This record gives sequence, structure tokens and C-alpha cells, in this order.
Amino acid sequence: MKKIFFMLFILPFAIGCDGGSANNNNPNIPNYAVNLQINLNLPAYSNLQFPGNRIIDFSQGARGIVVFNTGSGFVAYDLACPNIAFTICTTPMSVPQGSINATCDCDDTVYSLYTGQSAGQQYPMKAYRVNLNGSTLVITN
Repeated sequence: MKKIFFMLFILPFAIGCDGGSANNNNPNIPNYAVNLQINLNLPAYSNLQFPGNRIIDFSQGARGIVVFNTGSGFVAYDLACPNIAFTICTTPMSVPQGSINATCDCDDTVYSLYTGQSAGQQYPMKAYRVNLNGSTLVITN
């Protein structure tokens, strides 16, 4: 009997947990599995050790992923335009070297890489989880 009461007590907590997923309920961007590992010791990724720098990887995500060093951590976003249907805007957003913004080339909307937001837009850039494990960034969804 005690086990039943214990299970009834624990059940709401177990159901209420979402596993820490980001709020990415954007109908414009499909959900592809993402598991990207970046070794910050490799020369190709060394610029990520400095705030304001970014790298782009087109091997994962809907249209590729941009990883950005905010100075207080790392963020990763999908390069699919968040406010245009995926089938209509088929090019990834552009992120010029040295820029802190991503631009959707289909509608010229500019998004901040610090927040993923753009003023007046319904959806922000699709964010991915970023964990630093030693000198390796692990980006997942």
C-alpha cells in the first residue's frame, strides 16, 4: 500500500518533466535529430574560444547550425529562417564573419546571435542545447 501512495506521489513530477528541451514549437522548421560535437582544441574551431566569434556547420539541423560564443557561454541556432515556411525559403540564413547577427535572405529579417530574437517577429531562431564537456561542445536537441 505504501508503494502505491509513493508512486502516486512521484507520478506528477515524472510526467511534468520535459528533459530540459528548449521551447522550439516552430511550425516552420522541421525537427531533425542533432548531435554535433566540436573540439575547441582543433584549429578549425579555435576562434570559438573568443567572445563574438562563430562557426557554421551545415552537416546537421534543418539548414545548418551556427554556434556562437556570447562571452558568458555558447549558443547554437538552426540556420533555417524561423518565420517563413521551410519549403518556401530554401536557403540558410547568412552570418558574415565578424557579425553578431544572422540574416534571413528571403525576407531580410535580422536576428541577434546573442538572443536568437528579431524585433516584431513571431518566432525566434530555433535554439539547440549546448553543453561544454571539457574542451568539447556537445550540441543536441
